[in-house]
Amino acid sequence: MTAAPGLSSQDDAADLVASLYQRQAGALIRLAVVIIRDPGAAEDVVQDAFCGLYQRWPYLSDPASAPFYVRAAVLNGCRSVLRQRARHTGHRLPDPSAPSAETDALIGEEHRDLLAGLCQLPRRQREALALRFFADLSEAEIAQTMGISRGTVKSTISRGVSALGAYLGADK
Repeated sequence: MTAAPGLSSQDDAADLVASLYQRQAGALIRLAVVIIRDPGAAEDVVQDAFCGLYQRWPYLSDPASAPFYVRAAVLNGCRSVLRQRARHTGHRLPDPSAPSAETDALIGEEHRDLLAGLCQLPRRQREALALRFFADLSEAEIAQTMGISRGTVKSTISRGVSALGAYLGADK
């Protein structure tokens, strides 16, 4: 692989990645917490995503795509954590035995039922809803991050919202 022409040096990359980290790390950690329900693992996933971005910076065709790259890397990292958990525990998404202080700070009491409902959804619906409502991404940004079409994003979010509403008893 060769570096894309015209991109900045690795020193410039460090500054640009650090700046992007300062702007987006908090939101990406919250997104990862929603998906994997473990603040420590969420922070690790986000750190790994930014390290990967830094390492691959010379190969980016467009530095403006860096936010999409890092979001997709966080999503893939969350998927890896969930796969590892499933292998080790035999469960799809185990509940933490005792919420940590960080979890309590990030997730208030009123969000616990919502998060429990999200965890019951299929992976694609959970990810699409988290990207839409927790990361506040547009349909186009979600489609690019997840590698699916905008139409699939719309239908996935619609099905997810319906299933979540049923889980939370909105139809009662």
